Amino acid sequence: MTTTEERSAETSSTVPTSRRRPGGGNGANGIGGTGGTGPVGDPVPRPWREGTLTRAKEIESLAYGLARGDGSRFTAHLLAAIDRHLEAAREAARVAARTPPSGGRASHRIARRWFGRRRDGALLERAISNLDAAHADLLQMAPAAYVLGQIPSLLNEVQRHLPGPDPRRQEFERIAVTLGVHPPDRPPPAGQTPLTVPEKVQIVEVERSKIVSIARGANSAGLREQLRVRSFRSVLLVSAGMMALLAVLLGVLGALSPASLPLCFQPEQNGQVVVICPTGQSAAVAVDPTGGPAQPQIDALVNTTVRAADITVVELIGLIAASIASAAALRRLRGSSEPHGLPVALALLKLPTGALTAVLGLLLMRGEFLPGLTALDTSGQIVAWAVVFGYAQQLFTRFVDQQADSVLSEVRGSRTTGDPTT
Repeated sequence: MTTTEERSAETSSTVPTSRRRPGGGNGANGIGGTGGTGPVGDPVPRPWREGTLTRAKEIESLAYGLARGDGSRFTAHLLAAIDRHLEAAREAARVAARTPPSGGRASHRIARRWFGRRRDGALLERAISNLDAAHADLLQMAPAAYVLGQIPSLLNEVQRHLPGPDPRRQEFERIAVTLGVHPPDRPPPAGQTPLTVPEKVQIVEVERSKIVSIARGANSAGLREQLRVRSFRSVLLVSAGMMALLAVLLGVLGALSPASLPLCFQPEQNGQVVVICPTGQSAAVAVDPTGGPAQPQIDALVNTTVRAADITVVELIGLIAASIASAAALRRLRGSSEPHGLPVALALLKLPTGALTAVLGLLLMRGEFLPGLTALDTSGQIVAWAVVFGYAQQLFTRFVDQQADSVLSEVRGSRTTGDPTT
């Protein structure tokens, strides 16, 4: 029978056998398996997955190197916890999207992409949170001299993700100033004698738990910022999908019943009225001598002149104009390293919105909502106004652009899983 000390020493030198995996899992590549010298892993398709594998290997190697020769029970538990967190992060990076069991080849590809994108968000969160937890355990286990060297990087992380009034940030800045790491707005007092390295190491040893907990809180705040970006992107994508569905339904309505929403105008010239539609025009109709056009005859003429493709053409023109406005808006939008594709979601929202505003704008003109702009003379003028109204969607979506820029600004120095902090 082994004693408690023997079991503790055994735990500190190896990871439990049940956690080992053949074929390159964390048990094989983990801290207890190869001493942190195993391969990073095979290439994976997405950048955040590659960053996760790289960061996991970095933490694994540091944990092995910093824990060598330490046989304490506390270190053994931290090594096992780091191993589990790194295994969870690696599994999140390597997991494949679930493929539906039935359907044709094309439907399989579409479904695989849809399921993969939905799962990527949760997997990314799992990878980031487990890497942050492993890094926190590493700081708890590492020698105080190592933690002292990480103070500038940890201070940067805290200042990026915690607001100025936050007491955790203020406390961390106080510790950093004591250790000789001064923020730009807090220069060292004149004539102050700097501490020696042994004195700094002693302070770190005393304040270690506080340092680690505040750094972990900053990482959690950074993850919540990423979640806000992802939530806002989901709202944009749902809105874009609804707008696209409305545009398609409007085009179908125009194709099945063109006379229901005609985009035609009736300019009067030289005592005659001509019905002008986006894709054609009618013959001239004489004005009624009593002072007005023969409205029943005009209505019948509109029904015969309007085409099934009128609304579709106007929507296509509006979509093209919206794409130009989208490109101009993206040029002004400040970028970010966040992996959720917020600028793409913004562009996807603008396209169907431009198609709808082109149709609605012409309907407002036809209903004499805009005085003086009710009698377009040619199909070319209708198409030109469709371009104007399609581009004018920017008047509405610019508020969404501002909100997106605000959300990205909150992600101060937005990070991915591959960003080093050690």
